[in-house]
Amino acid sequence: MVHAFRFEDLFLLYDGVSGSLNACDEAAFALARKKLGEDADLSAFSPAQLAEAESDLAALEADGTLFAREELPPFSTHAGAVKALCLHISHDCNLCCEYCFAGGGDYHGERGHMSFETARAAVDFLIARSGGISNLEMDFFGGEPLMNFGVVRQTVAYAKRRAKEAGKHFKFTLTTNGLLLDDEITDFLNEEMDNVVLSLDGRPEVHNRVRKTRNGKDSFDLIAEKFLAFRKKRGDKSYYVRGTFTAENLDFSRDVLFLNDLGFDQISVEPVVLPPEHRLAIKREHLPRILAEYETLAKEYVRRRQTDKWFNFFHFMIDLKGGPCLSKRLTGCGAGGSYLSVTPSGKIYPCHQFAEEQDYCLGSVFRPEDLREDIRETFAASNLLTKPSCRECFAKYHCSGGCSANSVHLCGDINKPYEISCEMMKKRTELALGIYAFEHRAEFGL
Repeated sequence: MVHAFRFEDLFLLYDGVSGSLNACDEAAFALARKKLGEDADLSAFSPAQLAEAESDLAALEADGTLFAREELPPFSTHAGAVKALCLHISHDCNLCCEYCFAGGGDYHGERGHMSFETARAAVDFLIARSGGISNLEMDFFGGEPLMNFGVVRQTVAYAKRRAKEAGKHFKFTLTTNGLLLDDEITDFLNEEMDNVVLSLDGRPEVHNRVRKTRNGKDSFDLIAEKFLAFRKKRGDKSYYVRGTFTAENLDFSRDVLFLNDLGFDQISVEPVVLPPEHRLAIKREHLPRILAEYETLAKEYVRRRQTDKWFNFFHFMIDLKGGPCLSKRLTGCGAGGSYLSVTPSGKIYPCHQFAEEQDYCLGSVFRPEDLREDIRETFAASNLLTKPSCRECFAKYHCSGGCSANSVHLCGDINKPYEISCEMMKKRTELALGIYAFEHRAEFGL
């Protein structure tokens, strides 16, 4: 699982098994590509250069950093304890986004809000099912969670009290479209939320095209200034602006840079995931344009990070020295296992993208003893080892096989990754590695 690639003026070799990133000269780069069965011309190099390159590659292989053998220790595929809950605090929304997987916030069902009674039962459920895990996570999601802000406030207070009694600690996250942000809510979120996700797609014309209010009005001007004010008050606490690109703005690098120019320094713009017949869906024929767009963004990204326009782009952030443990790298987000979602009625699902799909209902927070462990075990048993198309992918330990919901909904098989997402993930991983090497040249002796 060695990947040979270039970034700017660097020749790089990444071993997906050892997690080692190596910079080399052009001769070693060409020789490595030849060993990988790729088309590489060695005629430009002298015998002495090739001999030195062979020696360098052999040394890397000998110390286990290149062409490493994959030897995975046994690990449990049992669903185990629950660490995180996504609370659907509202199945209603004051926007009507055309690409919304949740059907405009109601998840293709009845509109409504979660009661405090249900939220309280969810907190109790999480604490009871968390086993020996001390640090727990709770995401407030929707729809638009600020439409039920009173219950958010009550739930945070209750969770903190129960956590103290149980010797646990909660980290809270909330995702909002911003329409209802005011000073009171901003102060509460800045005090209580460990992370806040702000939904904004980018340029006004891009955002307004697909993110309308329920009465059909453009929403950009209604929320952009609120988000900027929130960002200013947020200080150095975690947040990020989260946008979506579709088939109608394949030049999404311009949206990322627009958000940076607007004043945001923590940015994520994600590809939409929709059935192929949807007019906004990303299709295979869009991939060359999308991959080139990521390259365009990466070059401007490294330039800006050397100026006062420094920012983080979620998919270009990579940790080569730490990161998740092996179990997390094999199993991913934990959907159905350590991570579950709860709808306003108290029903439990493997994650927010399965909400209200009755075939995936695991039970209820009001009857925790009846949890469908068979469904949980199906999700827990799905990992990199059960996904044949992942086995030789250099990026597999960074995506963990992709999104289970995408696999089920678009491929009909939890063990079959969504190939369009795979191609984008490989390109983003390559660029993230290149950016890391470029920004840490001294570590590579460059």
